[in-house]
Amino acid sequence: MTDLPDGPIRVLVSSCLLGEKVRYDGGHKRDPFLVETLGRFVEVVPVCPEAECGLPTPREAMRLAGDPAEPRLVTVKTGVDHTGKMQRWIRGKLQDLEGLDLCGYICKKGSPSSGMERVTVYGRNGIPANVGAGMFTKAFMEHFPLIPVVEEGRLQDPALRETFVERMFTLRRLRGRIRQGKTRGNLVEFHTDHKFLILAHGRTRYAELGALVAHAKELPLEELYGRYLRLLMEALRLRATPAKCADALMHMVGHFRPHLTTDEKRELLEAIDRHRNRLVPLVVPVTLIRHYVRKYDVPYLERQVFLNPHPVEVMLRNPALSIRVAW
Repeated sequence: MTDLPDGPIRVLVSSCLLGEKVRYDGGHKRDPFLVETLGRFVEVVPVCPEAECGLPTPREAMRLAGDPAEPRLVTVKTGVDHTGKMQRWIRGKLQDLEGLDLCGYICKKGSPSSGMERVTVYGRNGIPANVGAGMFTKAFMEHFPLIPVVEEGRLQDPALRETFVERMFTLRRLRGRIRQGKTRGNLVEFHTDHKFLILAHGRTRYAELGALVAHAKELPLEELYGRYLRLLMEALRLRATPAKCADALMHMVGHFRPHLTTDEKRELLEAIDRHRNRLVPLVVPVTLIRHYVRKYDVPYLERQVFLNPHPVEVMLRNPALSIRVAW
């Protein structure tokens, strides 16, 4: 199977999710999946905007207030405005992060500094509305629009969890190709390796990326790679449903046409159909295909990242066996 990406996959993570006691009340929100499972395969970069900008721990709780488009960061009881202090820290922090080659960011849900979306903002009339984003996370997403970002709560959903991890590993693999040199040949090879992975997220972006690669010679290299990266990240943001995955798997079956016995083909088609109908997890038909790839030596399928997009130990394709099952 295609090798997993070389080098560290650096992920920015809210410090409290790692067990660090940096919350306003001096506590933490340690997430076992991040620390004990995913943490074995990534290099974690902790961040706590409130503590790192110079505020003490413990500290008075804060909230966003004012204009939802440009809210202020103020303390809940005393109304002290820390917006300027936070903004100055954010500007320096984003510059520091530029050199880390980050592949993802996992932030704390609901935090006025770190929440990704639906953060409570108290309007000028004092009425709360879940319409904001944490000051640091909002700035991060604007500064690094192609880096996957997710709140830890959304990682409780098995499909969203796999989508996020898959995007991180794919981004790392593409950056590895880029380090080898921005050539049209390198991009064609990368795209070939990822065809079925992309198809599993939908035919529209799959067709767009295929057309872009087919006309690679018509574009300057910088523009070609920039457009490809943007489309790829957009494609992988879409949920890979059982129906879409079954579509990709059926395309793979065609490559076994000269090899499979009647019984083997029947068994494989049944496994794909059961996954399409949500009766078995994706790992079941994928395991069968991987077995037949080895048995019949099918080079084109052997290189397909869809069969091995991330470490099997993370168990993203069989959530029933995951360490953390209480979604």
